[in-house]
Amino acid sequence: MTYTIQEPVSGDFDQVVETTTDALKDEGFGVLCDIDVQATLEEKLGEEFRQYRILGACNPGLAHEGLNEEIELGALLPCNVIVYETNDGEIMVSAVDPQQLVGIADNEALDSIATEVNDRFERVLTSVGEELESPSEA
Repeated sequence: MTYTIQEPVSGDFDQVVETTTDALKDEGFGVLCDIDVQATLEEKLGEEFRQYRILGACNPGLAHEGLNEEIELGALLPCNVIVYETNDGEIMVSAVDPQQLVGIADNEALDSIATEVNDRFERVLTSVGEELESPSEA
């Protein structure tokens, strides 16, 4: 089962994170948390890991609408967007597929919200891909 939507890009890792954050903002999302997995694993476990960031994205209006329909939806929020280095050294931007995520709740009232979030995430990934060349275009 596929549970993310993805966009491979080229560029400096930190620039990709910044471009992704800006694209999320343009679609009405704030980044509530930014987890540097590489730094955390080094600090907590002394383990090396590839560059990997988890951005906890939230659109307040859509979150409010969803929580009014399903109070337990908060357990699935915020929606995560990840930026990571692949085994081949490429950079991937990936977002959770909100339609798969809210499917867990089995509440049809969330379907239109999930579609809206999905459409916005698709635009975010397209924007990031257009701003930062995909590896096949480089």
